[in-house]
Formats: sequence, C-alpha cells, structure tokens
Amino acid sequence: MEKNKISTYLILLSTLLLIPFYSQAQNPAPLRLAVAGVSHAHLHEVIVRMDRGDFQIVGVAEKDDKVRENNGLRKKLDPSLFYADLGEMLDKTKPEVVVAYGSIYDHLEVVEACAPRGIDVMVEKPLAVNMQHASRMAELARANKTLVLTNYETSWYDTNHEAYQLIKNGEIGNITRINVYDGHQGPIEIGCGREFTDWLTDPVQNGGGAVMDFGCYGANLVTWLLNGQKPTSVYAVLNRQKPAIYPKVDDDATIIAEYPDMTVQIMASWNWPMNRKDMHIYGSKGYIYQDTPTQMRVYTQKGGKEVSKAAPRLASPYNDSFYYLKAVVRKQIEVKPTDLASLENNLVVVEILESAIKSAQTGKAIEIK
Repeated sequence: MEKNKISTYLILLSTLLLIPFYSQAQNPAPLRLAVAGVSHAHLHEVIVRMDRGDFQIVGVAEKDDKVRENNGLRKKLDPSLFYADLGEMLDKTKPEVVVAYGSIYDHLEVVEACAPRGIDVMVEKPLAVNMQHASRMAELARANKTLVLTNYETSWYDTNHEAYQLIKNGEIGNITRINVYDGHQGPIEIGCGREFTDWLTDPVQNGGGAVMDFGCYGANLVTWLLNGQKPTSVYAVLNRQKPAIYPKVDDDATIIAEYPDMTVQIMASWNWPMNRKDMHIYGSKGYIYQDTPTQMRVYTQKGGKEVSKAAPRLASPYNDSFYYLKAVVRKQIEVKPTDLASLENNLVVVEILESAIKSAQTGKAIEIK
C-alpha cells in the first residue's frame, strides 16, 4: 500500500512539473505576433520573453521616427521588420495577434486596424482612455469576432488567484470591504524614459494620471472578484501633490466604489514611498491580506489566528501573459466574460475610471446603472 502511495505521488509530481510545457507541446509553432507601438515601458515584458520560443515577432509598427529607431527591440530584430504605418505592417506580415505598447489613446487605432482584418489584440492596461473609445473597441471586436484582451501584471499573481479561491470556498464569509493599494514613487522619480512619460502624464494620451495608471488595477481585480458586478456609485478625490513634476494630471487618486453590500476603496498613487500592488479583503468571517505576488496572510474565524503563507503556484498557461495569449489565440482555452483579461471586465474598469474622473471634477458621487 505504501509503495502505491509513493508511486501515485511521483506520478502527480512529474505531471505538475510538466504542466508548463503542455501548451508548447500542443501548439509547437511559435505564435505570429506583431507589436504596435514601442513607447510603453512595459515593452520589456516582450523583450525578456523573446528567446523562449512560444512567439515570434513578425513586425513592429511605430509612427514616431525617433522612437522607431531607438527602442529595446532594435537590437534583437532585423530592421526590415519595422514599419511607420500600422496597416502596411499588418498587411505585409500577417500576424495572428497584435500587442499594443503605445499610448492608451492609441489602443482604439490599433483595434480599428486589426479587427476588420480578423486579427486579435492584447493591449497593456487599461483598455481605453474613456468609455467612448472603449465602446467603439468593443463594437469592432464583436462585429469582427476578434479578441480584445487587456494585460495587467497582477493577473499573474499567485496570491490574487488564491484569494479568489478562498473567497469562492467561503473561507472568509461574505465580503464586506476591499482596500486596494497600487503605485510607486512616480514614473519620473523611478527613471521612466521621456518617450513613455510624455504620454503617460498627458490627460488626452493617458486619459488621466495615477487614476488611470494605477486605479485600473484595483477596478480590474475587484470586478473579477465580484464576478463582473458593477458598483452602484463611484466617488473620487484626485490630488496633485507634486504639481511641479506633474502639472497636467493627478498624481494621487482615492476611488470609493459602493456596491449593494460592500465598499471598495482603491488607492492609486505616484506618491507611495515604495512600489506596491497589494490588497486587503475583509469578510464576515475573516480577512485576506494579499501582500506580494507570492505571499499572503489569512485569518478565518475557524482557524482562530492569522496565518502567513505562500500561495500555490499558478500553472501554465495561466501564469504568464504570453503563454496565456498563445493559448487563447490558438483556441486552446476560452476567455470567459468574468476573466481578468476579458473585454467585459475591462469595459467595467473603464466605466469606473471615467466615473472617478467625473466625480473628482464635480465633487459628487456618480451613479452607475
């Protein structure tokens, strides 16, 4: 009997070790991927994954001549793969999917080019600068039956998914409050390049300042934890604590989203003394402190004490944005409307952010229907 248990354990262990390789084995050909825009600082997420073999960059489009000639992809790709015109790049390179690394305002232009050509898109967070852009992107995607996904760093945190599971299992009872903390010392303070901060600190190109840059994380996670539910109202205060550095946009945002049975507070700032993307979830029978991507603290009435733990590791393709993208585009997995990257979730995110900006402008709570 003991030998059987050991054999079963070894089989299970080897299966778990092989999980990260399954998506590659089932879809061995690299994903044909194109990049639209290269000014976003998150472009490094593409660069550091280029040698893995799960995707191949077939084209890069960037309309700014200087930025097109000077970016992290230039040293790794043949110059012939770079184009000034997005449409020309798409027609000549025939990608399966496009990832957008330009300004948030440019996301609509990318979907306008890709959707009619039947090409899927993944944008960096948030989905759009406002609901007018977001609604048009959704209309194009649905009419052409293409994907529009939104990528967040926090989508791949082990602790966020463990928190979701604990809530689903009823470990902390009914949720009564969620506090989400996101941000850092400021994009200029931490050394982001001008090609990035020029549009990140522009109210048109980014839609706002910290409220957009970091408010989106909390709105995305909470919408996911609540299975797509919208708040009934949003109230927000947007501050400029460093107007000499950020004269055009807010650098600190507090968003209060009210739901029928709970309150969510999203604290998004370029004024934290440290980098943070953490969350406190309170329930009628306990709480979850998601401290880092891997570490968390949990208290339940049943356990009677706070327990610090490492969250279980996520399995591929759910542990990495580009493994996930390949599996979705190749129809190996399905994007549910309630998923973190889904169009439906991120339409709610943009509605929350737009309502927050309107609230700050008027000094009143904005009702959401």
